[in-house]
Amino acid sequence: MLDAGGSPVERDYRDDTADYRTNDEGGSAMDREQVMSWVEGYERAWRDGDASAVPRLFTEEASYARSPYDQALQGHAAIEDFWTVDAGSTFTMTAEPVAVEGRSAVVRVGVQYTAPEAQEYKDLWVLRFDEDGRVEDFEEWAYWPGKPYTAASTPAWPPAAQGPTSEI
Repeated sequence: MLDAGGSPVERDYRDDTADYRTNDEGGSAMDREQVMSWVEGYERAWRDGDASAVPRLFTEEASYARSPYDQALQGHAAIEDFWTVDAGSTFTMTAEPVAVEGRSAVVRVGVQYTAPEAQEYKDLWVLRFDEDGRVEDFEEWAYWPGKPYTAASTPAWPPAAQGPTSEI
């Protein structure tokens, strides 16, 4: 976000009055900068193991799906419990918005854990923001090296060689 003079404004996710929650016109549509401010707050809270940031980032009844096929976590307490699982982990994270439309956003995220175990993830986060700028619906599509991309046990590509075909 820029101030009236065009200079960047530092945002602190711990500040409940931070203006990433509404656009300049006071409406509820999110822009790319506001989405990335939320993502940066999420990253800092996650890195710091700061479960107390959950109410500032998520609505009270937020839905948090760690996979589109898993049962979503519901509400602050469930999200806070989930965040404690990574306590003590060391990681780097990159993020960029892919799409922002109204109160919805898709963000491409890369996470590289270095400790206690090295692991790389490439994620897509599908986010829906409430009117106050907190996330009400979080859906993660995580991928990692070696994860199959099809239901088949062997890749379907390249296709197996086909025998001769006859035309009718």
